[in-house]
Amino acid sequence: MSTTDKATTETPDPASPAPDAADSADAAAGAQLSTAPLDDSPTGPAVGIGVIGWARWFWRQLTSMRVALILLFLLSLGAIPGSLVPQSNVDALKVADWKREHSSWVGVADKLQLFDVYSSVWFSAIYLLLFISLIGCIVPRSWQFVGQLRGRPPAAPRRLDRLPAHTTWRTEKTPDEVLGYARTVLRGSRFRTEPGKGHVAAEKGYLREAGNLIFHVALIVMLVAFAWGQYFKSEGGKLVLRGTGFSNTLTQYDDFKSGTLFDPDDLPPFSFTLDRFDATYEMTGPQRGTPRDFKAYVTFSDGAHGTPQKREIQVNKPLVVDGSKVYLLGHGYAPIVSVTDPTGKVIFKDAVPVLPQDANLTSTGAVKVTDGYKDKDGKKEQLGFNAVFVPSFAGEGMGTMFSQFPALLNPQLALNAWHGSLGVDSGLPQNVYRLTTTKMEPFKDESGQPFKQKLALGDTMTLPNGAGTVKFEGIERWATFSVTHQPGSGLALAGAIAAIAGLAGSLFIQRRRIWVRAVTGEDGVTVVEMAGLGRSESTKLPQELAELAAQLHQQAPSAPDPVEETPEGERG
Repeated sequence: MSTTDKATTETPDPASPAPDAADSADAAAGAQLSTAPLDDSPTGPAVGIGVIGWARWFWRQLTSMRVALILLFLLSLGAIPGSLVPQSNVDALKVADWKREHSSWVGVADKLQLFDVYSSVWFSAIYLLLFISLIGCIVPRSWQFVGQLRGRPPAAPRRLDRLPAHTTWRTEKTPDEVLGYARTVLRGSRFRTEPGKGHVAAEKGYLREAGNLIFHVALIVMLVAFAWGQYFKSEGGKLVLRGTGFSNTLTQYDDFKSGTLFDPDDLPPFSFTLDRFDATYEMTGPQRGTPRDFKAYVTFSDGAHGTPQKREIQVNKPLVVDGSKVYLLGHGYAPIVSVTDPTGKVIFKDAVPVLPQDANLTSTGAVKVTDGYKDKDGKKEQLGFNAVFVPSFAGEGMGTMFSQFPALLNPQLALNAWHGSLGVDSGLPQNVYRLTTTKMEPFKDESGQPFKQKLALGDTMTLPNGAGTVKFEGIERWATFSVTHQPGSGLALAGAIAAIAGLAGSLFIQRRRIWVRAVTGEDGVTVVEMAGLGRSESTKLPQELAELAAQLHQQAPSAPDPVEETPEGERG
């Protein structure tokens, strides 16, 4: 058996005779393997074609794969400003800070809608055009693919030896036996076979186009999921003290952001109470202070009248309620502070959450006493304290006010005292963790310096001028939770998996055809020809043809070479 593998298609000799109808079939066989949509339209619209002609030309351009790729590239470029410039629907405070820092660019940014990129006119236009373009690409290709699935492998070309991979041998088996063996071998390799006159045609690799279509459909699915998530998403954060609760209503959130079409009535009704928060850390070694486990124990109620249930929320193990997920984000401490006025009356006593500033939970915050006291002139004074809390103080003379470990080993609370007006009645929003001292003055000690004092647990600080006392009563824990609802996340994940699978299929599945011809030669011995043609040049096609030919050769082995007789005159 001899095998001839051709790396490139032969170029016919100009002096050779004109190709006949069978030669045209050879070329048609290669052309039929292409799954790209036929487009015989010129590069531009003809002059005077009218409105309908221009519309058809525009539609062909929009639904071409070239334009789809350009739109996809523009969409990725359009998303860059959304990651560089703060967005109004994400953090309005950052937008205000950016405008103050880049005042000369505010006018341009507003005109280009850079603070609302994903809902801007230009981004939406790119998004919709890409969506239409992909649909316009997929629909005709889907019909083509259906036609290909219903079609049968074409008849064998007349000159099989002109195909990229070809082999031939002679066998003593009859042509019918050889073709029967060929159908069995090809079907065993999952080829679709079609018998013909003196030959068998086979085809394989239809899933290549299916993978291509799946990839593009998956892109549309991801676009729909992205739009769905952006329009209907919601995300809010809440700091919850131990022993207190949270109800999933809009007014309960510390911060909340949502999509354009979000309705507050869509929030699932549930509530929970933070019963306990546990945090463990490495105590020794180079990893000392590294968190080992965070766990929040809550009493959860589903619905307005749900039965209370004990649940645990851990990092990356959220509580799932009706499509919403409750994540544990962070934790910290809340010193319990009590303040008395000059008469000894307790005018403030509460746990004040402070925000961590480093990994060892050195924390800062503010204590605001709106009730206040009356000074010697009878004027009402409000009190404010800048607070620094460390759970593990190194000790006097051992360093500054920074924590040495995140657990409560040696808690200390440092307070700077102010008096005056807190500005809470001005109608302007304030940061609860920061003291606004615009209309306040610091208390002074005997040396005229701002009054401050460091308190251990249970210590009391006496304010100057008989303004009252402050006591460090105890320590509470708090945890922050994020309640998120992303309706399109599951659909986006399914689309991404399908896109990867479809892309892999379109890249690694090769569309190819095999023909086997068996005819009786002049000497009565059957001549077997096998040839293969791929959608594109592939090094695997000759190898696959050789393997199939070897299997067929086992059923129809080569016939012995004919013995040439020596003429009588040449015998010695």
